[in-house]
Amino acid sequence: MEKHRLKINKITIKPYHMIILCCVVLGMTGCDSKETFIPVERESLSMVLFGESVQESISQKETTLPSPGNISMENLLLTALEPVGRTMYVWGGGWNEEDTGAGIPALSFGVSAAWGEFAKKQDSTYNYKETEYQINDGLDCSGYIGWLIYNVFETKESTVSTDGYVFPSSQMAEKFAEEGWGECISASAGVWKPGDICSMPGHVWLSLGMCEDGSVVVLHASPPGVRLCGTRLANGEKSEAVQLAEEYMEKHYPEWYAKYPACDVSYNYLTKSKVFRWSAETMTDADDWKNLSAEDVLKTLYENTKWEK
Repeated sequence: MEKHRLKINKITIKPYHMIILCCVVLGMTGCDSKETFIPVERESLSMVLFGESVQESISQKETTLPSPGNISMENLLLTALEPVGRTMYVWGGGWNEEDTGAGIPALSFGVSAAWGEFAKKQDSTYNYKETEYQINDGLDCSGYIGWLIYNVFETKESTVSTDGYVFPSSQMAEKFAEEGWGECISASAGVWKPGDICSMPGHVWLSLGMCEDGSVVVLHASPPGVRLCGTRLANGEKSEAVQLAEEYMEKHYPEWYAKYPACDVSYNYLTKSKVFRWSAETMTDADDWKNLSAEDVLKTLYENTKWEK
């Protein structure tokens, strides 16, 4: 809310391929078992073996864990998922006490232990209006996006509010465009890509991409907390995005989903938002995440990532 405010195709390996493979392995490990292991990229190895790159689709790729300072689309999306299902919506959460910019939690890496502890104490009757300005217990929408950007862009934690990226929610899309990180796209274009940051009156949210019916999977801090949602269809009916959000919240956050099963937001999200889209110069995207469907984004992030327990 606004602050006042290797799937490899079947191939035939010939004898000389095996000879080359042995040479590659020896070159990787050395003859001495104490030699430092130097990894070889899969693509390079496949080119040695077969004379051309064996392409591996992103849906078959094992993704990495969130990494501060890695300004890539994959890292942005992975990092955005960290607070999901374990961080409550708290008005003012992520802001400093003066209400002028980022607070300590939004200048720190990873999910605050305090967020998880506070979330565990809550039940299905949680009312964010009773926890206003408990700034260390959770995040509001702009605090969440500000925390996300800090975790992706920075390599050191800070205690200085002006080092952060927490701004009024309705201004964040334009603010990031003004920084030269990308551009604002008209919502009327009707194309929502993974990683888009979307500001609307009183709210800011992250797009995880579109479904075939035109609905969009939303990732945001909104009462009761940080969660996956889907936009409803223009006629108000349930959409593919809502179904996806319900499926993933129930499967991966069962305790949360049992208390807070709602995973839908209004179609107005797609008519009232200003859309910030990253430039390739700012946010690298070697695997072309921005052109994946919402279904493929979720499948890749959740099924092919070895999350820390």
